[in-house]
Amino acid sequence: MKYEFIQEHPEYPVTKWAWSLQIDRTGYYSWLKSREAREEREAYLKKRIKEEFEKSRGTYGPDRITQELRKDGEKIGRNKCAGYMADMDLDSRHNRHRAKSLTNSRKARGDGYPNILRNVLMPIVPRMGLVSDITYLRTDEGFMYHCMIKDLVTGEVLGDYMADRMTKELVINAFLAVTARHELLEGCIFHSDRGSQYTSKAFMDLLKNYGIRQSFSRVGMPGDNAWSESFFATMKKELIHWTHFETKSRVREAVFEYIYCFYNVTRIQKRLGYRSPKEFLRSLDWKELLAVA
Repeated sequence: MKYEFIQEHPEYPVTKWAWSLQIDRTGYYSWLKSREAREEREAYLKKRIKEEFEKSRGTYGPDRITQELRKDGEKIGRNKCAGYMADMDLDSRHNRHRAKSLTNSRKARGDGYPNILRNVLMPIVPRMGLVSDITYLRTDEGFMYHCMIKDLVTGEVLGDYMADRMTKELVINAFLAVTARHELLEGCIFHSDRGSQYTSKAFMDLLKNYGIRQSFSRVGMPGDNAWSESFFATMKKELIHWTHFETKSRVREAVFEYIYCFYNVTRIQKRLGYRSPKEFLRSLDWKELLAVA
């Protein structure tokens, strides 16, 4: 471009170049002023993008960052945001890949455990559908087993529990943590895989005492509990895989802080309209939802 050519050769006055290139000096100075404004705007947007990226703990990509900036009234497109992130080497942790670690399902039960969620309308009211799963977390002191229970509608983790062993007490204590903080609605469905912890008599009797219907994934079909699988996949990408835990107490602290200070409260989700589970819950009209349900 002629204006840029002048910028690259400052040794000659603008008057000389303007005459040689047959351009208007007023137009050149106008272009120069607009370019400075664009550069200032770019610097500002990059600063805001980096702030949102760091606030997300390195977990947000251009989609979520664009939505966060738009909430503040910034006009920016997804592709421009992605370009600026690439310029600054800001790469979401979700773009890094690592082998999955799964719990052992060889002891899964056979028939007689229905998948209620496949045969009924999905719950549309919070606290009417719960999903749960167990994973293991590595530390220098050995493995810790983590059971979490999540609300099907809002995606909020309602309760969790960690222990050295994967026993029925693990899921019992996780469920009791939920009931200590939240009131579950009548007819609530609790969905999990068919692991021995969930099919133990003690746990099944506990759910019956609370009037909760129990639902199970089909054998060999982890997709039946994709809600829980996706949470653990997210947590491991954003926290576990890239952190070295020397002690069991350290992993307890890190997971607690991640769930109850970040995931539930701050981390936005696309399916929730780019809101966090807590924000989405506050936006619901409970009276209207209960009337429909």
